[in-house]
Order: sequence, then structure tokens, then C-alpha cells
Amino acid sequence: MFTGIIEEVGKVVRIQQRGENRRITVEAKKTPPQLGTGDSVAVSGVCLTALDIKSESFSADLAPETWERTSFSRIREGALVNLELPMKADGRFGGHIVQGHVDGVGRLIELERIADSENWWLHIEIPSEIEKYTVFKGSISIEGVSLTVAKLEGNRCTIAVIPHTVEMTNLGSLKPGDPVNLEADLIAKYVEKMMRREPTESALTIEELVRQGF
Repeated sequence: MFTGIIEEVGKVVRIQQRGENRRITVEAKKTPPQLGTGDSVAVSGVCLTALDIKSESFSADLAPETWERTSFSRIREGALVNLELPMKADGRFGGHIVQGHVDGVGRLIELERIADSENWWLHIEIPSEIEKYTVFKGSISIEGVSLTVAKLEGNRCTIAVIPHTVEMTNLGSLKPGDPVNLEADLIAKYVEKMMRREPTESALTIEELVRQGF
């Protein structure tokens, strides 16, 4: 499990075709020394398995499904990616629950400087399967970054971004039209499933509780 608090921005330095899969190599300084072969690491919001770990790099294999259904489809050598290690059991919960399972891909509309401010508006076009889980002031993961929804107008989601977030993530390197990985709030998905569930014959009712003397 992750929390969407980015620990480091890495750089994709190599993309190799290996059969039907692709292997990406990410260069970074702080993350590789903390990894062991087979460990999980979130790369721009996608939970991957670390392989071929060196002092300042690690690799990960991407199946065709991962390549096609995430923002990795735009990845080129030199691209910046957000890195986060799994949350430790005794760690501090800084963001929100992020699984590293991409629910859909959005499109960057614009990263707009707010007038007379150091902050930015991040405008994202989100698909309908994500929009239904997105609410004003709710959480959303964009490229693995835990963010809070400031405005929601149809399929246009706007987030207020502080300078620190732009500096410490890959958001400032993206261009209008670029795909971005989206993960909806996990709690919203569980609530939806519970609301859809049909009552079973064994479910307790007020009448049954009264009959039993409660």
C-alpha cells in the first residue's frame, strides 16, 4: 500500500523490448538503496516489481496491459517519473490510501499559474469511470500523487497545486494532452459496491430484532 506522498523523482534512462514485455530502467539516488529484488515500488502511480537493482538505478518489467492502459504509453527515455516506496507498518499516513492500481488514464488539459499567486491550477480531463468516484474536496491520485479535488465540472477535474508539489513531482514536466495515471479513492469504490449489494434472506430487519426481544 502507498499513500501518494512522492519520495523522489526518477528518470527513465532505458526502455528495452523483451519478448512481449518492456523493461524500463529508472535512475534515482534515494530509492534504489532501499529496494531488494522483488520489492514493490510505485512508479508514477503504478505498483511495479523492482529488478536488476544497482546503486543508483533499478529496472521493472511492464506487461503489454500495463504499457497500454497507463501513462507509460507516452514514456520515452529521459521522461521523469514519480517514485514512492510502500508504506511501512509503523509509518505515518501522510496522504490517502493508494494501491498502485491504475483505474483509468486522464489527460492533462493545463497546468495554469493562479493569478497573483505562487500556486497553480492543475486541470485534468478524467474518464467517466473515474468521474463517478470523484467528489469536491475528495482525494484522487494523479501520477501517483495524492491530491485534493478543488473543482469538478463534468469530466474536468481541477486541483490546486502548491509550488512544493510541482517541484517535487513530475507534474511540471508534463505537456497538455499527455496521459496521466489516475487512481480513484478506494473507499468510494467499496461504498459503491456495498450500496449495490442486494439484501439477503438472512439479513436482519427491525421487525426480526423486535420479534426476538431486542
